[in-house]
Amino acid sequence: MKIKLLLLAALAPAIAAAQTPNFTISGKIGNLNKPAKIYLDYSAEGSGRTDSAELVNGTFKFSGNISGIASSRITLSREGIRDKEIYGTKGLGDVIYVYFGKENITITSADSLYNAKWTGSKVYNEMKAFEAQVGPTVMTVHHNANVTINRATPEQQKDTLYFKALDKQVQAFRKSRGEKMLGFAKANPNSYFALQALSELVGGYSTKPEVALPLFNKLSETLRLSYGGQTLYKLLNAHTVTALGASAPNFTQNDVNGKAVSLSDYKGKYVLVEFWASWCSPCRAESPNLLKQYAAFKDKGFEILGVSVDSDKAKWLEAIKKDGLTWPQISDLKGWDNEARKVYGISGVPANFLVSPEGKIIGSHLIGEALNKKLAELLN
Repeated sequence: MKIKLLLLAALAPAIAAAQTPNFTISGKIGNLNKPAKIYLDYSAEGSGRTDSAELVNGTFKFSGNISGIASSRITLSREGIRDKEIYGTKGLGDVIYVYFGKENITITSADSLYNAKWTGSKVYNEMKAFEAQVGPTVMTVHHNANVTINRATPEQQKDTLYFKALDKQVQAFRKSRGEKMLGFAKANPNSYFALQALSELVGGYSTKPEVALPLFNKLSETLRLSYGGQTLYKLLNAHTVTALGASAPNFTQNDVNGKAVSLSDYKGKYVLVEFWASWCSPCRAESPNLLKQYAAFKDKGFEILGVSVDSDKAKWLEAIKKDGLTWPQISDLKGWDNEARKVYGISGVPANFLVSPEGKIIGSHLIGEALNKKLAELLN
């Protein structure tokens, strides 16, 4: 008994250390009270979490443990409805996307989260310095464009030339940011944001691996071996794995009933491997077209295998039911850390791969009419 007590006493400091938060984010935004809530969605090194806090006279506090640097989305809802603020405000929601580390951070603002001042975060300051060099994020550019549209006169909102001019500005900002991110990655191989720049270029700008890989190889060893670095490395090499004519990598995940399902189970059929998520609006918008194509071709040797990058099973099941999806659905419920997503090098959803009866990839990223045309060619 004495030995057991000694062991417990020795382990106590380690247990206490494991439970001690290594970051805090506290703040005050105006004098907001219930029902106002603030939401923190964050992930670091492949592990993610969602947290929320009610505002009391404008004050709130989050704390937790992270490994490395966390990417996050912070949402302030005066009604206490997170999804409405993110998806239902036509891009005008009080939502920000930021990075933070193992730090004690304070956020203060007289009116909104979007205009809040950050103190105590070296990572946040580095992020702002990065943005000062390469330009605002895509989310910020679109937010500002939506503000402009919201302020437009009724005549302007009916004018197609007005919208074309605004879109031209947005595309110019985006092009400029892409060019500057390449320069930043070249000049700052030890910066965490050089890795983020390359990840954004490959995932959001379709920068070719032959352009990004030499820059990736010049990053510091710490960055290359980090979770984000290894994820990007797989993505840079995925083009060979999922090239047209390549054998589709097999994978196995559980269906909605917990039964293991493999891609190889569908050999002998044309299979559309459809990566999606319940929270992805463009994915859900494609559901009616997929339903139409599935009904037209399922009796002609066509199948769809839905692969969800959700982490919340209840929301996954709810989306399947609400959209009326009738084809097989699988997920490992690891969210963006989904193993099949990593193997296939998916940088965003929706994304898909069309696999032949022989197990070869014969199409990719077929959305809307592009999918309809391809299936008609193969199966009519």
